[in-house]
Amino acid sequence: MGGVPRVVLVDDHGLFRSGVRAELGRSVEVAGEADDVAPAIELISRVEPDVVLLDVHLPGGGGQAVVSAIRPRHPSVKFLALSASDAPEDVIAVIRAGARGYVTKTISTTELADAIRRVAEGDAVFSHRLAGFVLDAFASSAGAFMGASEGAYGPGPKPSFDPELDQLTGREREVLRLIAQGYTYKEIARELFISVKTVESHVSSVLRKLQLSSRHQLTRWATERRLA
Repeated sequence: MGGVPRVVLVDDHGLFRSGVRAELGRSVEVAGEADDVAPAIELISRVEPDVVLLDVHLPGGGGQAVVSAIRPRHPSVKFLALSASDAPEDVIAVIRAGARGYVTKTISTTELADAIRRVAEGDAVFSHRLAGFVLDAFASSAGAFMGASEGAYGPGPKPSFDPELDQLTGREREVLRLIAQGYTYKEIARELFISVKTVESHVSSVLRKLQLSSRHQLTRWATERRLA
């Protein structure tokens, strides 16, 4: 995709939309704003942006209602949920509807701009804390969340799963990705709300399944597959 992404902002707080618009500056082109489900559907249908930055809680219903209404008619439009909520039910609902990512409002401006660009290019993006249960909930199509250029949510080629990666569980994939990003075992345990001993158990299982012998080899393996 060339140029800056064209974005529609959907949030019922005007001050928040103004802040996002100001913070993102020239890293995106804001094609419009909406504060509820119905006006969002009308606006998105009319301007067909690259990415819709979408709150999951709107006065007229959940953000997933916007995604569900738009995707059958405008499959090229991609959705990135941006919400104060990190409740599993909110995340799963909007991802099941077809959003390509979910980040919380604690995200930095630089990270948000990067997330929008990546979603526009076809990647799936999640805040670290959310990725674990997203992978667990969608274990059967987890490859779509590991940086595939096209996902399991709509038209286009299906993900081509790596046979080695495919043998790992959703939790093992998440531990592997965090290791590749340089997290320590203690940091991974805190991030995923599990014990250090459980992290060590997952790492041992991953090493055994991938027939690797060290964390260094594991990091290189993950990096080669763009899991980091």
